[in-house]
Amino acid sequence: MNYRLSHHAQQTMQQRRISSALLDSVLQQPQQIVPEPGGRKAYQSQLDFGGGNVFLLRAIVVDDVDPAIVVTVYRTKKISKYWSTS
Repeated sequence: MNYRLSHHAQQTMQQRRISSALLDSVLQQPQQIVPEPGGRKAYQSQLDFGGGNVFLLRAIVVDDVDPAIVVTVYRTKKISKYWSTS
């Protein structure tokens, strides 16, 4: 996927210490893609951030344009809240 980062996404990645490599891996091979409000999509994967700490890394993306726009990126422990089982 070709993508670019919004200014907000760049800032949040730096603040939350999320590497470009991790983001790229989720965007290229997400475990799930789920719809979000406003026609956006969440590209997400469960990842081990070290020490056995598994987080859900979520990238909120506008993917109906080329290149896609990553709006924000974050990790969360609330996997069951966002993980689609259907």
